[in-house]
Amino acid sequence: MPSPNRTQRVSYKAGAENAKYTQQQFLDVGDVAGHQVRSYEIHRTFPTNPPVVNGLKIKETWTRGVSDYVDNNGSGSIYTVYAVENGDKFFTRGTVLAHSAGPGKLSSTTVSYITSGTGALANIRGIARTTGHADPKAGVNESQVEIEYSIGK
Repeated sequence: MPSPNRTQRVSYKAGAENAKYTQQQFLDVGDVAGHQVRSYEIHRTFPTNPPVVNGLKIKETWTRGVSDYVDNNGSGSIYTVYAVENGDKFFTRGTVLAHSAGPGKLSSTTVSYITSGTGALANIRGIARTTGHADPKAGVNESQVEIEYSIGK
């Protein structure tokens, strides 16, 4: 196991083939054309080459979020649960900034703070930075993630 309090980093790509929107709801706001609020849930798995945090392989993530976009430009809030191979978890809360990348598509940048964890990850703290590309109505989502963290005593 890595030593406590040492800053560690892990980077990984979460491809569209292993990400699925399990729930989405789009609501037209009605003030201007293309203005929608949305709630959604994304489930990601890592069947090959899973990222490793504190010596534990990440098995899956669940992201739940809300967005407020006009033609895929705007902001949102997300909450992600990272589940590792032994059943322990850690949790993040973040802000998404998105911009249109063509009809129906968007690119995004997210900064999330690790808020807590369980078991061996109970004292984890840090930040996750994500860049992503999505076509929400087509159910496509892929991202590049960098997590910088430390485990306190």
